[in-house]
Amino acid sequence: MKRGRVVFVTGSGSGMGKESVRLLAQKGFKVYAATRDPEKLSGIFEGEVTPVYMDITDPKSVEEAFYGIERLDVLVNNAGYGLVSTVEDLDEKQMFDQFNVNVFGLLRVTKHSIALMREERSGVIVNISSFLGKIGLPLLTMYNATKYAVEGITDSLRYELADFNIRVHSVMPGFFDTQFARANLVTNARTFSEKSPYAYMVSNLAPRIVEQINRGNDAKEVAALIYRIIEDESFPARVTAGEKARKFIPMRKELSDEDFERRVREYYDL
Repeated sequence: MKRGRVVFVTGSGSGMGKESVRLLAQKGFKVYAATRDPEKLSGIFEGEVTPVYMDITDPKSVEEAFYGIERLDVLVNNAGYGLVSTVEDLDEKQMFDQFNVNVFGLLRVTKHSIALMREERSGVIVNISSFLGKIGLPLLTMYNATKYAVEGITDSLRYELADFNIRVHSVMPGFFDTQFARANLVTNARTFSEKSPYAYMVSNLAPRIVEQINRGNDAKEVAALIYRIIEDESFPARVTAGEKARKFIPMRKELSDEDFERRVREYYDL
């Protein structure tokens, strides 16, 4: 892709979003780095980076974040968080909030981006999904559901936008060493109570997941994949990133539902 193209990255304050902003700016892209705390991003990148305030849950905030952007070549949908809760313990707000950020927020930003790309009859949309968009795990049901939704959005948009030469891709990371476990996991108090009927599962599974995240791959790997997707017009619809994704996604395709479930139960001692 030619230098000087315009990129909009959500969730730019840390992890994969921050590393994507850094790499794309170094490669000569003009980057709009959307975050709820843009002051933290001022002056920390080499290249042409404009920090933009955006609350992805607020339609007006999303609209205002696009003011003054007349052309857009690439959108990286990275913003998101994970809710750790059993389904039994969920309340209405927790359910809505998880989808409002990971799905509705993504759609709000994508909607504005498509309008700009369609005018140019060209563009690339990269959705940062998860290997949990193809694989279920207990305690992460709502997060799983949102990432399954992102995969469905990706598939449908590939058809919907093809006539306008807009490519749509998803990156399915496994567990990465970002701020996700430290700042972007929200836990349900009832689920994590010692009196919870799910206490054994929580005490066994939750620490293992957090450890795998904190010892996971480097976020720079995802940033490099995003750059490859932008540059390669024949890049596949989706790609895995990280050890866990490369382990489980091919296994999911090869095994029956029942055999795969047995493997997951054995791996996580469920």
